[in-house]
Amino acid sequence: MKKKILFIINPISGKGKKTNVRRDIEKYINPYIFDVSIKETEYAGHASILTRQAVEEGFDIVVAVGGDGTVNEVARSVVHTPTAIAIVPCGSGNGLARHLQIPMNTKGAVEVINQNTVHCLDYGKIDGHPFFCTCGAGFDAFISEKFASSGKRGLKTYVENVLREGFRYKPKIYTIEDEENHVSEKAFLIACANASQYGNNAYIAPHASMKDGLLDIIIMKPFNPVLAPQIAVQMFNKTLPKNSHIKTFKSRKIHIKRSEPGPIHCDGDPLTAEKDFYVELIPHSFNVIVNPKAKGRNRSLMQLISEDILEKWQAGNKNLRRQSRRIQISSIRFFRKIRRF
Repeated sequence: MKKKILFIINPISGKGKKTNVRRDIEKYINPYIFDVSIKETEYAGHASILTRQAVEEGFDIVVAVGGDGTVNEVARSVVHTPTAIAIVPCGSGNGLARHLQIPMNTKGAVEVINQNTVHCLDYGKIDGHPFFCTCGAGFDAFISEKFASSGKRGLKTYVENVLREGFRYKPKIYTIEDEENHVSEKAFLIACANASQYGNNAYIAPHASMKDGLLDIIIMKPFNPVLAPQIAVQMFNKTLPKNSHIKTFKSRKIHIKRSEPGPIHCDGDPLTAEKDFYVELIPHSFNVIVNPKAKGRNRSLMQLISEDILEKWQAGNKNLRRQSRRIQISSIRFFRKIRRF
């Protein structure tokens, strides 16, 4: 008996039209295994409505064809149901797809779906809102808020926001409690990771697992801006936990306290929470089509390049440090000029 599968295409995710995506889905999906339906979203939140309808109609798989927002909408609508989520990544970050080692091209992603390998994975909640990769408070939540109002998507816009806002952001004091830990720290950011990365292969928690029943909690303490390039490199080559400004531990549920309400983020989407809020993990609660061939994570060209840069940095390459400092000073001057207009 064929399995019922629904592809939900977000036509405005990422860049370019999705005509070729639809064509490739129809070309590469195995018609002997799947009875295929394809629908497009028409507005924000539509993917959740379509997914809930599919669950009620007994679909075996719902495929999110889009970016992290589309994936989150579909995933939160299949938790605690027999219906599995699959992903054809078409966004700018593709955090969950990259963690699961889903190919970034439609043909490869559909071939993974044809293998029909389903695992039951963990997901999390921050202040009651489901997340599947990461959530948190501090600088990344602050930037998510700015990014959402930028009007443009993509890595370039995100980096522009980081450069423009990074120098003016003031770290805050957080208290983090669970059954074993009580930490009070002035922090640049607090990240809670179910999966290993934010997206674009930026690994905030390279050792995170979606099967271990635990969140990886990352506390990034304030640092001198001259160290920002080093931290960025370490995120791409998976060595961030070795940084002296990083403190990590694992937990099932934590209580975060701060002095005032403010922004948080949930898989990159900005939200506002009170000064006290909880983050918790719900183990083995949603079914996912995974890549059965995913084993060791091959190092990308970006990671190989970043490793070389980091080696030079750690060897005390003064010229690299001077160049980084000049770039930072130029950035500050540039954005000061922008603010004058």
